[in-house]
Amino acid sequence: MSAETQRQILYWRLLARLFDPEEQAALESGSMAIVGDLGLPAALLDPAVSVDTVVQRFPHLEAEFDALMSEPGDDRDGEVRRAALVSKLLLNVFGTGSGSVTAEQLQRWQADAGWFERAMGCEPGGLRGRSAGAGAGTGAGAGAGLGATLAGIEGDLVSRMRLREVLADNRLARQLTPSMSLIEQLLRDKDNLDGVALANAKALIRRFVDEVAEVLRTQVAQASSGTVDRSVPPKRIFRNLDLDRTIWKNLPNWSPEDERLYVDRLYYKQTAKRIEPARLIVVVDQSGSMVDAMVNCTILASIFAGLPKVDVHLVAYDTRALDLTPWVHDPFEVLLHTHLGGGTDGTVALDLARPKITDPRNTVVVWISDFYEWQSQAVWDGMQAIHRAGVKFIPVGSVSSGGQQSVNPWFRQRFKDQGTPVLSGHIKKLVTELKNFLV
Repeated sequence: MSAETQRQILYWRLLARLFDPEEQAALESGSMAIVGDLGLPAALLDPAVSVDTVVQRFPHLEAEFDALMSEPGDDRDGEVRRAALVSKLLLNVFGTGSGSVTAEQLQRWQADAGWFERAMGCEPGGLRGRSAGAGAGTGAGAGAGLGATLAGIEGDLVSRMRLREVLADNRLARQLTPSMSLIEQLLRDKDNLDGVALANAKALIRRFVDEVAEVLRTQVAQASSGTVDRSVPPKRIFRNLDLDRTIWKNLPNWSPEDERLYVDRLYYKQTAKRIEPARLIVVVDQSGSMVDAMVNCTILASIFAGLPKVDVHLVAYDTRALDLTPWVHDPFEVLLHTHLGGGTDGTVALDLARPKITDPRNTVVVWISDFYEWQSQAVWDGMQAIHRAGVKFIPVGSVSSGGQQSVNPWFRQRFKDQGTPVLSGHIKKLVTELKNFLV
């Protein structure tokens, strides 16, 4: 049997199992023979066996799974082996079937999805928006599309799980791995939970908040800090000495006879930054379409609230607006105070945010929404007035790690014409924008 035929059998078997869980005898027996000839374990063909289990039993396969699908290479002899490994990943991740789902099944799928992300050249959780290392080996479009697909599958699994029953059982609840889909379900159902179930739900939300906060704190620390204030003369101390510029400016004083550079002027680096407190007003659309943004932005706001000389205010809205500033330092409490769902009326958020703008030139307003508003013109007029007053206005269509967004084209064009285009892409862009202005 040629290598091409073997590869086709493996992939035809994969397609058959994805669309019909019933085994096709000829494809199964043929695939089993191929895997045996390759010296690979038969567990690769069993969708009930997780990738974790395969790697635990056969540790040498771990290196083969890593970046398996990010760089195909030109190893023609290894294509059949590669097809067997790829088939394992695709079947475990995309062949989720139907019916009810247990906590163990959800956690196993999340682990397999992590292996799939590693195979794509990402960190586990990267494509699903839970890691800073998303998209290392894929294009932005491909990464975003796969991320949306994986998030959709994960959300479907969560919706098929009897979540309240799982939360009421401490053993099962401990097996849950927090994800954006799970957190969304918990936030929507939190008012219907009590006792052990509510305590476990809060613990899961807290774990997820802490995990995302750790990633975002790293991004804030790595982002560039504020622009230098050129109007403030540099301090003439050794630590600020600009050695390269000093040498360059004094090169005319080089003495070939003495082989020495005579310096008649020292140059220093300007390091003075903004010193007055800056006000950050974060306005978040908490309607059903913006759950990811709500979670990420409350965490991000709390991180900036912990920086010196930054006065952070947080407003959430759907058809009503809620001032969450008293809890801005604790994103966990913020999320517990939110009520996801409903329509979108930005005029109520404007009414709450406008009185907070006391020094427009030293204020930044970050507005996170898909901008599908009930009163589009009224909301636009309010935003335009804020911008014209001198406030730095940053419209954001998404703050997920994958950078996916769906923004009302009517608003998108007007923001572009105003010179404040909708921020798109990775959350790191928003982090950098904010830190450059605030710090």
